Amino acid sequence: MWFTMIVLFGISVVNSILYLRNQEEKYDILSSEYINTGLLFAICGLITGMIWAKNTWGEWWSFSDPKLNGAAIMCLEYFAYLILRSSIPDERTREKVSSVYNIFAAASIIPLLFIIPRMTDSLHPGNGGNPAFKSYDLDNTMRMVFYPAVIGWACLGLWIADIKIRIKKLENEALENK
Repeated sequence: MWFTMIVLFGISVVNSILYLRNQEEKYDILSSEYINTGLLFAICGLITGMIWAKNTWGEWWSFSDPKLNGAAIMCLEYFAYLILRSSIPDERTREKVSSVYNIFAAASIIPLLFIIPRMTDSLHPGNGGNPAFKSYDLDNTMRMVFYPAVIGWACLGLWIADIKIRIKKLENEALENK
């Protein structure tokens, strides 16, 4: 789910940049709906991660883990994106401001999820200086399940986003035809 979230947020950033470059509404719709879908996967990742953490580490949330806290901060940033979008009444201003905000929010993912956790000790593999996806992190037999699962989740996320985009376009067409 986390890989899917990163893919969806990445696609949304590309569309935000395209919107700022071309000022076409379709890029704003794409960016917004990819963020909405990515946030769905982020929430699912947090919830399932908490269940996994309870069984693995004995607690629902380890406040000393930088990757967990970074993921929570990232989710809050994207919830703020949704609030920002809904608080600006002028359509063009909303599109421009939310595109710029999206670029900065996406840029914060890199330090929050990748740099800071690698610099500090963490309960997650691939942190505290040890590289992830080595033989002690993921057994070779599990790789046969893990990588297809990542591809499957990504395809599911892209499909959900595509459905949301088509619904949004139909809603916009219905409003224009009134």
